[in-house]
Amino acid sequence: MTPLMHAAYKGKVEMCKLLLQHGADVNCNEHEHGYTALMFACLSGKKEIVWMMLEAGADTDVLNSVGRTAAQMAAFVGQHDCVTVINNFFPREKLDYYSKPQGLSKEPKLPVKLAGPLHKIITTTNLHPVKIIFLIKENPLLLEPEALKKCSAVLDLICEKCMKQRDMNEVLAMKMHYISCIFQKCSSSLQENTLDALIKSLLKGRDGDCFPVFQEKFIRESIRKFPYCEATLLQQLVRSIAPVDIGCDPTAFSVLTQAITGQVGFVDAEFCTTCGEKGADKRCSVCKLVSSPDYPIMSPELKETR
Repeated sequence: MTPLMHAAYKGKVEMCKLLLQHGADVNCNEHEHGYTALMFACLSGKKEIVWMMLEAGADTDVLNSVGRTAAQMAAFVGQHDCVTVINNFFPREKLDYYSKPQGLSKEPKLPVKLAGPLHKIITTTNLHPVKIIFLIKENPLLLEPEALKKCSAVLDLICEKCMKQRDMNEVLAMKMHYISCIFQKCSSSLQENTLDALIKSLLKGRDGDCFPVFQEKFIRESIRKFPYCEATLLQQLVRSIAPVDIGCDPTAFSVLTQAITGQVGFVDAEFCTTCGEKGADKRCSVCKLVSSPDYPIMSPELKETR
């Protein structure tokens, strides 16, 4: 085992960072079972180290002696968060391509200043529309309708490229299309009102059961607008969602999340009722049942208990 493999397996974040800075080979698999540093990072369950290895150029398709990739090993030992990080990773270099003038164009399709914020959103593992809007609100550069339109156009180009390349990637294409739809909705919302108004409409529950109807319809409509009707993934999503009445399980969000990030069995974790973020440890002070981080906008369930 190399020092990088040891550090990854032990979950030593700073040591991994130091070794990579000094030129450690992230794809070295000179191990008796053909393990790489990425595989050891998955075994440790440290998402930060997995991300670090991926950014350093770790090959996700390398097989060990029993024919398993890093993601398959992580799934086998129950490290589903690491699987999600690998499945949602998108190299920054592929996005930077659009921040440079191509061919006869004098201007890039994506301003350089928007590449970083957009990459953060592309690689997020939480596809909840409210969470993505929160990420947009975090960066002032994205709070302009024109900036959102440019980002949306680039996402559409990436989606098209994923569908037309030799190794078709329907999962990534669907994710790019879905995020693009959210960007378009944010752009139109900023022209008419504020993003807070959009968030409130996404969280507003109907009378009776507080189910967020607008959110469900928005996600369904985003899936329906996927431009490649022949895609197997789209057909699977439609077959899973179409027969379900609005307000019943499974929701469009849960079906879409399982399709893009990978279906996970029983996970012992709390999810925020507002934005779907995993690991919510705060609860409503009245009912003690609904999990929600300290956001200024309450979920419908929280309001119902007040």
